[in-house]
Amino acid sequence: MCLGIPGELVGTDEEHADLALVDVSGVRRRINVGLLADEDLKAGDWVLVHVGFALSKISESEAQAVLDYLEGLGQAYDDELDALRQSDIR
Repeated sequence: MCLGIPGELVGTDEEHADLALVDVSGVRRRINVGLLADEDLKAGDWVLVHVGFALSKISESEAQAVLDYLEGLGQAYDDELDALRQSDIR
């Protein structure tokens, strides 16, 4: 199963303007934020992450509601977090 998972932006990549660091339930990974170049993203913003790309900017309350739902999925959500841990965009 592939899920879009909320992640909180925690930093940017100085060398690559289209990459940023996000925290997804304690897992930190670089993702591509190029699709949201017009959003003026900054640390603390929440984005919906799918296959290494930020697809949309979302509110913190929306992110929390989705995270609560996903955590209720159990193993499927754990599998997605494991896949995220193993991924890395450079």
